[in-house]
Amino acid sequence: MLKDFKALRELVRSGAPKTVAVACAHDAHTLEAVLHAAAEGILRYVLVGHRDEIVSIGRELGHEIAAGTIIDADTDEEAARIAVELIREGKADFLQKGYMQTATILKAVVNKETGIGTGGIISHTAIIEIPGYHKLLGVADGGMIPHPDLEQKKGILRNATEAFRALDYERPLVAAVCAAETVSPKIQETVDAAALKEAALAGAFGSCYVEGPISLDLALDKASCEIKKYDSPVSGDTDILLVPSMAVGNIFVKGLLLYGGARMVGVVTGAKCPIALNSRSASFEEKYYSLIACAAVCR
Repeated sequence: MLKDFKALRELVRSGAPKTVAVACAHDAHTLEAVLHAAAEGILRYVLVGHRDEIVSIGRELGHEIAAGTIIDADTDEEAARIAVELIREGKADFLQKGYMQTATILKAVVNKETGIGTGGIISHTAIIEIPGYHKLLGVADGGMIPHPDLEQKKGILRNATEAFRALDYERPLVAAVCAAETVSPKIQETVDAAALKEAALAGAFGSCYVEGPISLDLALDKASCEIKKYDSPVSGDTDILLVPSMAVGNIFVKGLLLYGGARMVGVVTGAKCPIALNSRSASFEEKYYSLIACAAVCR
């Protein structure tokens, strides 16, 4: 169990440094995060993008970036292609999106001839540090698939549990959250949640436990479970919330960030390597810890 981001960083520090390929690295917050992690000995890097801008930004941040760690690229599309190629050639372990559109790098990732897709679902898992909750909490998927059907939810669940097992969660506890904990044929998300639980019990997702349908209070609050006399391995001890739609995950996480004092990192999985797809406006801290999380997942 990882209590907070500090514990996540210590997990990464215990292993050999991984190499990140940064697409469109000519971005101050992205470079600051990468160079800071590299200075700590946590990772190595290859920077793809506008060489002169990368060198200039590096100097402004107090770093002389070695020429051999930069690959010049004129366009976003070229930077994405080169970064993905570095993964294919085994010269980098994971990807970081710099100053570019998410769609551009994902297009390079899923290219059937030159990409790093696996043929399965590519999805987003948020990892959140929440004041008052006793460990880091995963939320999947709040950023990639708007209205997942049952088969897509299986892919999202598989990606999230694989990521958490890489974080040393031997048997992730997953809550397929809905508005209530009872199955209603009129509410498809409850039917899907029950089907996911059944599939998990049959071993479809490897070592994990899936409860569903289950309401949010029962998933996260032991006191609510005691009051409602609800008993499950996930009761008040959930590792991953599997949300019924992207909107639910997005709104839930943003509410925690804005008003709950939470901090978040995001990891995209389902390709041949983890991908950090932060917003171009994301802070240094968010980009730094997203790098840490990706490095942890690909240990």
